[in-house]
Amino acid sequence: MIKHIVMWKFKENTEKEMNEFLDGLKALENQIDVIKSMQVGKNIDNDEYDAILISEFESLEDLQKYKTDPRHVRVSNMCKEIRTKRTAFDFEE
Repeated sequence: MIKHIVMWKFKENTEKEMNEFLDGLKALENQIDVIKSMQVGKNIDNDEYDAILISEFESLEDLQKYKTDPRHVRVSNMCKEIRTKRTAFDFEE
């Protein structure tokens, strides 16, 4: 099982756009069949990062299919203008 974790910090005054982006991410779980599980959340405790994605895939090949799927690319592009920082981490369980 492959875990794909991404964290974002967003520009100030982009709450509406951030929520649209996060809603778009959540919708992908029901649209892209290689996603085994997905959690998307906003940080409730500190301000280092604003949001996180934790997703699972059966294989690295499935993760690559997800990353290049046009639906994921479209949603991913939504955040490029509003983020100030992005960190991603992939590992195998």
